Amino acid sequence: MVDKSEKFGWLVRLGYFSRAILYVVLGLIALTSAGRISQGTNGIFQAVEDIPAATAILWLMTLGLFGYALFRFASTFFDIENNGSDKKGWAKRIGHAGSGIGHLALAYTAYQFANSGSASGGGAQAAAAGVLSVEFGGVVLGLLGIAFFATAFFQAKKGFVGEFMHRISSDAPQATRWLGGFGYSARAVVYAVIGWSLFKAGFMSSGAEQVKTLGDALASLAGEGMIFSVTAIGLLVFGLFSLVLARYRVIPDLDSDEGIPSFRA
Repeated sequence: MVDKSEKFGWLVRLGYFSRAILYVVLGLIALTSAGRISQGTNGIFQAVEDIPAATAILWLMTLGLFGYALFRFASTFFDIENNGSDKKGWAKRIGHAGSGIGHLALAYTAYQFANSGSASGGGAQAAAAGVLSVEFGGVVLGLLGIAFFATAFFQAKKGFVGEFMHRISSDAPQATRWLGGFGYSARAVVYAVIGWSLFKAGFMSSGAEQVKTLGDALASLAGEGMIFSVTAIGLLVFGLFSLVLARYRVIPDLDSDEGIPSFRA
């Protein structure tokens, strides 16, 4: 009989697989289709619609991206990856919260495309406008921007020092370290762009329409020449790295008594 922890593990692996599709498609359209990358995140899912069995893939991505978001929220609030509660641990956990929010938004967009073949435009911007309309909404958006900055910092650090290898099975391909290093570095760039857009909207009153999602962040670099090309290639590589994680990532077992993971590697 499959226990809850194992079910959760399979959901997280589906999340990594969904993330792989997302980033490979994002990298490909950035490098080959200026029209679609200019549409931001919606352009990614429009490209997925061209793949055979697109509707089934979009529903899998909806479930997988939602599962991955839950994984990141569990890491934030329950510390299932045992990052700790000191300053460094909380910085990582807040970064995971930013990742969780981002992937939850992606899951919702995937759901819209799976359900109706399109998504309402300006979803992130509309949500940001709603937040700004309430008291202290600007502070909330600004703090969310800081969370994305924290995520970007730890993505860059992961890419540089290779600490992500500690939670990947030793059976993973030898190229895993290189794929992850390049991919995490590229993702740090787009997370920093997203964080800056949120920070400006929240603390500098730049307007909710400036808030960027994953695809928007990469599209905003389109005029930056080599930076754009290297980042696009890096995100494609991150998709390939996510495929490796779908198979070889060590998913923590949930300890029912203490909530501290027991790694299987």
